[in-house]
Amino acid sequence: MFGSMAMANELKSIRVWPAPDETRVVLDLQDEVTFSYFTLTKPERLVVDLKKTTLKTKLPVTVKNSAVLKKIRNSSAPEKGTYRLVFETKTGVNPTIFKLAPTPDGHYSHRLVLDLPHKKKAVKAKPAAPKKTVKENQKALLPYGNDDIIVAIDAGHGGEDPGSIGPTRKYEKNVTLDISKKVAAKINATPGMKAVLTRQADYFVNLNKRSDIARRNKAHLLVSIHADGFHKPQPRGASVWVLNTRRANSEIGRWLEQHEKQSELLGGGDVLSGGNDDQYLSMAVLDLQFSHSQKEGYDVATRVLKELSRVTTLHKSKPEHASLAVLKSPDIPSLLVETGFITNPKEERLLNSRSHQTKLANAVYKGVLAYFNAKPPEGTLFAARKGGVKHKVTSGQSLSVIASKYGTSVAALKKVNKLSSNTLKVGQVLVIPGSSVAAASRTASPASTKPVQRAVTVTTHTVKRGEFLSKIAANYGVTVTSIRSLNKLRSDELAIGQKLKIDTSNRKSMKHTVKRGEFLGKIASRYGISVNSLRQANKLSSDTLAVGQQLTIPSS
Repeated sequence: MFGSMAMANELKSIRVWPAPDETRVVLDLQDEVTFSYFTLTKPERLVVDLKKTTLKTKLPVTVKNSAVLKKIRNSSAPEKGTYRLVFETKTGVNPTIFKLAPTPDGHYSHRLVLDLPHKKKAVKAKPAAPKKTVKENQKALLPYGNDDIIVAIDAGHGGEDPGSIGPTRKYEKNVTLDISKKVAAKINATPGMKAVLTRQADYFVNLNKRSDIARRNKAHLLVSIHADGFHKPQPRGASVWVLNTRRANSEIGRWLEQHEKQSELLGGGDVLSGGNDDQYLSMAVLDLQFSHSQKEGYDVATRVLKELSRVTTLHKSKPEHASLAVLKSPDIPSLLVETGFITNPKEERLLNSRSHQTKLANAVYKGVLAYFNAKPPEGTLFAARKGGVKHKVTSGQSLSVIASKYGTSVAALKKVNKLSSNTLKVGQVLVIPGSSVAAASRTASPASTKPVQRAVTVTTHTVKRGEFLSKIAANYGVTVTSIRSLNKLRSDELAIGQKLKIDTSNRKSMKHTVKRGEFLGKIASRYGISVNSLRQANKLSSDTLAVGQQLTIPSS
């Protein structure tokens, strides 16, 4: 009896990792296990029999935050020497069960992994969009748009996969999540940008799913955050990696075999519609897409590496190419940032320091921001800021009215639109110049050499999502230059929550259309004036307002 017990396997622990799409259960065992399983209904259960195994952990386990699993308990085994586990589930499951060998570093022994998929929520089919008219199609061709730039931030490893482990047992998976959340917060605080995290907590996400999450959210860029590891403690420093050509070529071949996926990547365009089976044409299009993603990924990587060099030691001075699964998307520029070596004692301490994590996150954010400032995607707020907002002339509008609305000058409007006169046509589309053009036009005329003394009235504006300098200037009836000068801004980039001083002393009278929920005090506060001045300018006998009512906003 003693001999048979000594030879028995041991179930040492049970770990549960609820994720958005599935719940992973990991059974830690002393040796490789022989197992069998089956499911039961009414109530729903998954039963797993572990052959020649004894228990060395506590049961039952009550599971929280899982969409599928409620409880793990034991039950009577069908034969001596077998240990039976019962997984009480909320719905019927079709589990994926597999074994994992011990990790080379000895951190994990033999494991049995159970992946329990969550029931997919039914998605209501959207009604087909009506066909657009010729006019609507022409309008769609104009580069309007204030969409957000979507950046997918991928925190490497997670859950069952700890990543590299430092000398004091600090895990890479925790460092990557902390830094990723900080990068995402910086991006979300920037008007015109939005971050999507591939994982939000400590759970594992399949490498193929990471790029799928980015694609599903229509990401313009995928940034994967990691911390390097080595079998010796000496190596240190950050590096940035992009997809190599060999991996790209193998991925092209794989995508060609998946026609549905390929069509999705190419937007279901003409190349693949109409029963087109020209493999060489399809390969050429995918090759172009891969080449573009590689080129742009390398551009972003160079900018991120430059910013990292200012806050930490570099392991590689230029972006490196590698065959990494998370970088394989042919349609999304992608890069992998190794923030340092967690296996280096000094860098392990730094990587787990909040202040150093913030520096690293800022560096990644600045590199990404610099790229999108230089190359904003069409239809985004960044593109509108860079190329100029478009304005369609309506009845009664003049150049001076439009210039006042956008906080620019008539001269700047005429210059950027190459207008020889002030005459406008209803329906005419004008480009609203960027702030630099407007400033140049305003300073083109000679200024008086005598300083003019005037009373200064300053109000404070808190930046909200979707706001940029020209929009704020138009709201207050002031110029972009005055805001930039008063706040000593070095660039036109704003952060949500940022406080701006607005000099309303020299403001022109404006019109405001009352919206639902607005009242005199709220409107007066927005424009930095008093309620009494609003009453007087509009000759109001009471403070009651109607939705749609036009109010004159006095200059002071």
